[in-house]
Amino acid sequence: MNEANAQKSAGGAGTGSDLRTRVMAALALAPLVLLAAWAGGAWFGLLVFVGVLLMAREWVDIVHGGDAGQFALHAIAGVSGLLAAALPHRAWPFLALAGLAWLASLWLTAQARRGFTIHHVSGPLYIAMAALALMALRLSPTCGVYAIFFLFAVVWSADSLAYFAGRTLGGPKFAPRISPKKTWSGFFGAVAGGALAGLVFAWITGFAAGPLFLAGALLGGFEQFGDLYESAMKRRFGVKDSGTLIPGHGGILDRVDGLVAAAALAFVIGTLATGSLREAGCGLFKLWGWP
Repeated sequence: MNEANAQKSAGGAGTGSDLRTRVMAALALAPLVLLAAWAGGAWFGLLVFVGVLLMAREWVDIVHGGDAGQFALHAIAGVSGLLAAALPHRAWPFLALAGLAWLASLWLTAQARRGFTIHHVSGPLYIAMAALALMALRLSPTCGVYAIFFLFAVVWSADSLAYFAGRTLGGPKFAPRISPKKTWSGFFGAVAGGALAGLVFAWITGFAAGPLFLAGALLGGFEQFGDLYESAMKRRFGVKDSGTLIPGHGGILDRVDGLVAAAALAFVIGTLATGSLREAGCGLFKLWGWP
């Protein structure tokens, strides 16, 4: 969730109360997420599994009117992505299963309506990629814990600076037809936040600062497009938030939209750098200056 969602929650009457609610919810949830990420293995897998089910529920409620069959197919696709990352030597059968779930979802959609939007088409793939990317990055044997904490640091820093830059500086709109409150100042705030997180991460770990500065800026900017994609879905289907799960934040999709986009890009970079699903986390740092 980025500048636009944050402004909706923090703007208008009751701003202080809304901000306190957001902060309290974040303080309650962040330690659980960080502990699961630190522990890795089954604990992180359980976190991603729960996230998959919640994402599938919210996506289907918004796009498919809560259809039970669509929920099952979206959940199958997400769990298949998770298992493909957890069992990289047997990844292809799980990736094929995710593809079959996607095709079945398209068939059900075609039976229920005459036209498709991009969100009707992309749901199972979006959830499968989210699970695949997060699990693969964390489960890289040597670098997984570094990769996932780097990703969290970049996204959270980018979100925060996008929010404060957008509210403080304002200015021209970034994508007014999709997210009217998102500004160019917020976008560049996200880039700066990601870059700053890269520098701090390099200082703490001893990795090369210049490459991680660039990596943080790239991922920080790209995570904004994850927010735009989810904002376009909510605008198209006439909902303010994806759900009510997290007080002050909305639903799980509102909270992880930027994280999913950044994780997907980090996963693609890491996999291409090493040619290995198992080493995606190391590939992320190898490309940018692994020591």
